[in-house]
Amino acid sequence: MSNNVTYGHILKYTSIFGSVQGMNILVGLVRNKLVALILGPGGMGLNSLFNTTVNLLSQATGLGIGTSAVRNISELYEKGDTKELERSVKMVRAWSLLTALAGMLLCMALGPALDFFTFSWGNHSLHFMLLSPAVALIAISGGETAILKGIRKLRSLAVMQIYNMVASLVVSIPIYYIWGESGIVPVIVITAFIAMLLVVWQSYKVFPLRLGGAFGVLGEGMGMVRLGVAFMVAGVFGSGVEMLVRSWLNVHADLNVVGLYNAGYMITITYAGMVFSAMETDYFPRLTAVNHNNTAVCQLANKQIEVSLLIVSPMLVALIIMLPVLIPLLFSGKFLPVVSMTQVAVLAMFFRAVMLPIEYIPLAKGESIVHLVLEAIYSILTILLIIWGYENWGLFGTGIGLVVSYALNFIVVLAFAFWRYGYTMSRQVLLYSLMQMPLVIAAYVMTFIDNSMVYWLSGTFIVLVSTAVSLCILQRKTALWKRQS
Repeated sequence: MSNNVTYGHILKYTSIFGSVQGMNILVGLVRNKLVALILGPGGMGLNSLFNTTVNLLSQATGLGIGTSAVRNISELYEKGDTKELERSVKMVRAWSLLTALAGMLLCMALGPALDFFTFSWGNHSLHFMLLSPAVALIAISGGETAILKGIRKLRSLAVMQIYNMVASLVVSIPIYYIWGESGIVPVIVITAFIAMLLVVWQSYKVFPLRLGGAFGVLGEGMGMVRLGVAFMVAGVFGSGVEMLVRSWLNVHADLNVVGLYNAGYMITITYAGMVFSAMETDYFPRLTAVNHNNTAVCQLANKQIEVSLLIVSPMLVALIIMLPVLIPLLFSGKFLPVVSMTQVAVLAMFFRAVMLPIEYIPLAKGESIVHLVLEAIYSILTILLIIWGYENWGLFGTGIGLVVSYALNFIVVLAFAFWRYGYTMSRQVLLYSLMQMPLVIAAYVMTFIDNSMVYWLSGTFIVLVSTAVSLCILQRKTALWKRQS
C-alpha cells in the first residue's frame, strides 16, 4: 500500500466518521440538555451508575467477541474466501447468542450483589435485574457490529450511528419527562433494543440469517474465543474502572457528585471521540491486515497519529476555552462546578490521541495477554489516581487524576511498543506534538485569568493559531498527495 493511498484513506475515513460523530454530538447535546434539565445532577448520576453496570456485565460475559471477531473476519475478507467467511459469520452469531443468554442470566442473578456494592441507600436489586435484557441485546449488537467492521462496511456503520442517536433522542426524552428517574431503566433497555435492530438490519443485508447448523460451528470458534477472553478481561478492566470510580464517589460523596463527574467525563471523551471513532472502525481492520509486518504496522500507526494530532489539537484548545459557556449551555447552571475538572481533564485527550493508535498494535497482532496487561496497568493507575485526586482536591482532583494516569500510561505503552515491536515515533509525530502541545497547555493556563476580556481574546488567539497550524500542514500534505497520485 503506497503512502499517498494510506494518508488519503486515513483522512477520508477520519473525516467521514468525524462528521458522523459531529452529527451524533449535535443530537446528543440536545438529548443531554433535556435530560439534565429533567433529571438534574442526581438523576444523571443514577443513569451513569446503571449504564456503567450494564457495560461492565456486557464486557464480562461477551468473551471479547466484539474485538476478536473483527480480526478473524477481516483476515478472511482480505483473502476473499467467501465460503469460510460465511461460515465464520454463522459462528460469530452463534457465540453472540450464547453470550447474550449468559449475560442476561448473570445480571438477574447478581442484582442484590450489585445493589450492595453500588449503593449505600435504598434497594435497587430489582432495577439491576430489569437491566438484564439490555446486556443480552448489547451482546447481539456487538457480534453483528464486528461482522460489519470486518468486511469494511464503514458507510453502513456511519448511517446506523446517526439513526441510533436520533432514535435514542426521540424515545428517551418523553419517558424521562413523564416518569423522571423511574424511566432510566426502561430507557436503557429500549435504546439497547433499537441499537440492536439497526445493526441487525445493516448486517442481515450482507449476510442473511441462516439458523441451520449455527450451533454446530460453535466448536470452530474456540480459537476466536480464546483470543477474545483476554480482550474480555481487558474490557472488564476498562468498564470496571468506570463503575468503581462512580460507585466510590457515590458512597464517599453523593449522586450529585457522580452526576457532575460523569458530565465532565462524557464531554471530554465524547468530543475527542469525533476523531477516535475512526480508529476502531477503519484503522483497526487495516492494521490487522498488515499485522505480520512490523515495519508496515509502525508506519501505519505513525500516520494515524499524525492525522489524529492535527485534527484533535485545535478541538481540544477550543474545548478548554469554551467550557465555561458550554457546560451551562449543554446541561444547566447546576453543572458549573464541573468546569475546572473538565478543563484539566481535556489535557488527557492529547496523550490519548498519540497513545491510542499504538495500543491497537497488540490487538491487531492477536497478542491478547499483552493487551490485557497494558489495560490492567492503566486501570490500576486510573482508579488510584482519581481517588487520590478527589481526596486532595475534590472534583477538580479527579481531572488531575485522569491526566496523570493517561500521561503515565502513555510512557508505559510507548516504552513497551519500542521494546516489543521496535516502534518509534516518526519525526513528523514529534514535530506536530511539539507544535501543538504548548498551545494546548497555553489554553489551559488561560483558564486562571480572571479578566474576562483578556481571557477571551487570548483564548481566541490560541484557538486560531492551533487551527491555522493544523490546516496549513494538512493543506500542504494534501496538495503533495494529489501531485503524487
